[in-house]
Formats: sequence, C-alpha cells, structure tokens
Amino acid sequence: MGVDIARRTQTERRRESELGLLRAAVEVIARQGVGAVTFEVLGRASGFSRGLVTQRFGSKQRLIEALLLHLHEDRQRALAAQGLEAMPGLEAVLAYVDQCLSQLAERLEARAYFTLLSSSVAEGSDLRSAFRRTHAEVEEQLGRWIRKGQAEGGIRGEVDPRSAALMIGCMLFGTSMQMLVDPQMDIAPVRDLSLIALKLSLGA
Repeated sequence: MGVDIARRTQTERRRESELGLLRAAVEVIARQGVGAVTFEVLGRASGFSRGLVTQRFGSKQRLIEALLLHLHEDRQRALAAQGLEAMPGLEAVLAYVDQCLSQLAERLEARAYFTLLSSSVAEGSDLRSAFRRTHAEVEEQLGRWIRKGQAEGGIRGEVDPRSAALMIGCMLFGTSMQMLVDPQMDIAPVRDLSLIALKLSLGA
C-alpha cells in the first residue's frame, strides 16, 4: 500500500511539474512569441530549474508538441463544459464560434495556440502535421453539428457540411491572425457580425 501511494504521489508530482512548465510556456508564447521560449526562460517563469525542463521534455520540439496537445485538450474540455453536443446543430455551431472568438481576447491559451500555428506556417515546421490533425478533428466536429442541424431542419439542406466547416475554420483563423497583429482590436463587434453572418448563410 505504501509503495502504491509513493508511486502515485511521484506520478502526481511529475504531472504537476509538467503542467506548471506548460502553463509557463503558454504565458511566454502568448506575450513574447515562440522565439522567446528557452529552457532557461521557462525555468524562471515556472519556478522550476532549467534541468527539470530538460528532464521533462528533452528538447524544445518535444516541449512544443506537448504544449500543442495540452492546448488542444484544454479547448476540448472547455467546449465539453458548454454542453454543445446536447444543443440543436445550428446552436452548437454558433456557440462554438462564439466561445472561440471570445477566448481570443480573454484567454492566453487561445493566443498561444494561434501564435504557435502562425509560427509553424511561417517556418514550415513539422508542427504543421500536428495542426492538420487537430483541425481535422474540429472540421469533423463542425460537420457533425451541421448534418445534425440539417436533420433537425435548422440548417439548409443544400449546405455542404465539409465546405461549411472549412469556411468556419478559415473565419476563425483569419480573425485570430488579426488579433495577433492588433491585440487591442475590439473582438466583440466582429464576433457579433460573424454570428449573424453564419445564421444567414446556414439557417433554414
């Protein structure tokens, strides 16, 4: 029993230190960019040693990959908490877009995610394949809600679910890039107009 408790405590400590380092990486990337991330900087920002960062992740590439997975899972948990799957299809799509655009201004995690995305595109890094996988998941999710909305009669039947899902993703990507260029941008009216545009283009 004592050994099991010790192992569980060690596992918990390891997980807590990893989360602390990932949260520090989120803050550094969101405020200073991907280039500012070094093991020494993360050690100072997190309160852990540089050696622990190396021990936990081994390389900057592995750290960034772990961070991308953490950000994706964080977003999925936030969406799950909103109960989108229980909503009518059109409402789920609108609630998803509403939350994503609101988070651009409110949460460092959203800013860090899109900063990583823009960096991977600019540098042609291997992370692009990881982003393709996460975006494919989102595309499938949006497409499922759109098909559900069509079955319910809330979304026009002639709307192609995949094309609509891609259009929504591109809209979110474009808005996020503008927020990176101009962090002081007022996102509220852009969000409101985006929701109106989606209602008009998708609504039956």
